[in-house]
Amino acid sequence: MNASLKNAVTLLAAACALAVAGGASAQSAGQFTAKIGAGKITPKVDSGDVSAPALPGSKVDVGADTQPLFIFAYGLTDNISAELALGVPYKHKLYGAGAIAGTGQIGTVEALPPSAFIQYRMFRPEAMLRPFVGVGVTYAYFQKETGSGQLTALLNTGGPATTFEIKSKVAPSLQAGLAFNINPKWFVDVCVVKTFLEIDTKFSTGQTQQIKLDPLAVVVAVGYKF
Repeated sequence: MNASLKNAVTLLAAACALAVAGGASAQSAGQFTAKIGAGKITPKVDSGDVSAPALPGSKVDVGADTQPLFIFAYGLTDNISAELALGVPYKHKLYGAGAIAGTGQIGTVEALPPSAFIQYRMFRPEAMLRPFVGVGVTYAYFQKETGSGQLTALLNTGGPATTFEIKSKVAPSLQAGLAFNINPKWFVDVCVVKTFLEIDTKFSTGQTQQIKLDPLAVVVAVGYKF
């Protein structure tokens, strides 16, 4: 597990212990909250083939990454909140898979996925522990797509360096989590977010590829109530 995520989980465990001993406070209608935390995105890749004339079965795999997040929410009612999650770009490594497995890293890409949710928070506002679920959208913005020498060797042997572009798009997301109140102002929560995302990649050689990413994000954050 990434070191920053380990630290966040340790903080969450400590917060849980404090929550058992401390009093609960409300996360209610008209209240603003701000959170800072760490998010780990792990793509659940189902790769299509690179179009001809690539070797049949040429697929791709995508590595995970962890980055800091900043999350803002507003209580629409005592049980319904609107949330916006922002952060810095995630840096994903791309690897050959399928017929080109073992070729190593074939590229990198940065993904910036701002997300917006409408959440339902269970139990009364003063409850110490509040499970929540959310539905929303994620805008997957891709930038700094960079191909490696291995990619050029696979798609354009002896020619200029192969580049590629990934089209940004909006995708639906589902969220589930649990919030722990520490004191009247501070809280900690953990959540998972599943996004249903399929991307289209276009290579400078004219070939294309469709990849279902369907990333799973795990977020641990510390929050403050205004």
